[in-house]
Amino acid sequence: MLPAALNDVIDALGRLPGVGSRTAERYAYFLLKSDANVSENIAEALSALHTGVKTCPKTFAIMDASESISPLYDDPTRDKNIVLVVEEPLDIYAIERTRSFTGTYHVLGGAISPMDGITADKLHIRELIERVAEDSVTEIIIATNPSVEGESTAVLLEKLLHEKYPDLRITRLARGLPLGVSLEYADQITLTSALNNRTNL
Repeated sequence: MLPAALNDVIDALGRLPGVGSRTAERYAYFLLKSDANVSENIAEALSALHTGVKTCPKTFAIMDASESISPLYDDPTRDKNIVLVVEEPLDIYAIERTRSFTGTYHVLGGAISPMDGITADKLHIRELIERVAEDSVTEIIIATNPSVEGESTAVLLEKLLHEKYPDLRITRLARGLPLGVSLEYADQITLTSALNNRTNL
């Protein structure tokens, strides 16, 4: 029988996505063997997480609690006429690491998934439609994930946006086979996108 305090840590770590029981045990034992300062620093960082982070009321990106609006929106060098739409806040930072996008973002807060109880009214779609007029948006770039849910969400967004703004330019991130991936290992959605978006040599 493990000590109750160690069991509690294993149970807590095991609730994290992608962390199984064996991994949770290894993490917990690592913390136990390490200097107490390591555990204390992690505990302090976790305790400040919910009070130190909040959601931008305009873009729904995450930002420092001391800010009133996301710097990714407020920055005067960013083009508010172009909005890239993602499912989750952390998707933004994947795009930002490329250093090639200078527009602004809009976080939906997920993708449509009736099986999980996520319907269109639970996403930030209404706010996106309102932003088009408020910021004189000329292009919406849909960057939902290449999944059934992401594709369904993209199709709905295109339909709703075109109904309200027929002249609005709506684009998607290019989809296809990534470098280094063999055809036999590519999934059906990726192969379909690669065929539909084929280019001339």
